[in-house]
Amino acid sequence: MKTLVDQLSKYADYHRDPRNILTHYVGVPMIMLAVVILLARLGWGRVAGFPITLALLAAVAAAVYYWRLDRCYGTAMGLVLAAMLALAVPIAGQSTALWLISGLGLFALGWVIQFVGHFYEGRKSAFMDDIMGLIIGPLFVAAELGFAMGFRKEVQAAVEQRSGPVRRRSLAGA
Repeated sequence: MKTLVDQLSKYADYHRDPRNILTHYVGVPMIMLAVVILLARLGWGRVAGFPITLALLAAVAAAVYYWRLDRCYGTAMGLVLAAMLALAVPIAGQSTALWLISGLGLFALGWVIQFVGHFYEGRKSAFMDDIMGLIIGPLFVAAELGFAMGFRKEVQAAVEQRSGPVRRRSLAGA
């Protein structure tokens, strides 16, 4: 299994423009929530009052994968996924139209935002070369947010050693 730095560095190769990273702060969570909403409708009943859905199984699998890469990030991503499940389950219980509009609307808008970011980057999305980019994208966003707040500088340094630093460019222009 690749390491945390391996995965983040490979993804970072496609994300060095600060405007692209900024769009990912918005687009990736939207896409992630959309997938959770859409999968939350597919279930097999309840255990202890909690719905057992495809969204829950996917979230647990993703959280375990993240946790195997890094306990700190895995825990954080597990909490994010739990919050998304808490939002998604009630939406999935609404009418089919509301469920689909919510899920598909967030999904489409999230991808539009992503493609704007990659326009700035001048490079295609990472998942087009490696499907693992779809699961690493949310982890990358969490890591970049952490780096911006001064956390995990050793991980940031290792990623930047492989992929180079984020290009210093004004978000307003250039």
